[in-house]
Amino acid sequence: MRCHYCDREATFAPEKGGVRVGLCDRHFREQFENLAETDALASLRQELDVDRPE
Repeated sequence: MRCHYCDREATFAPEKGGVRVGLCDRHFREQFENLAETDALASLRQELDVDRPE
């Protein structure tokens, strides 16, 4: 699978609702950073019930 944003090989291919989007390392990091700047990441952590030991 190729990256959705460029022609590099996709390292990640997240899927939701049967739709897969390929992302290379660079674009995965960019999208993750964008997500981290919103409340969406906290919502996703809560939805996935992710607990980190402190």
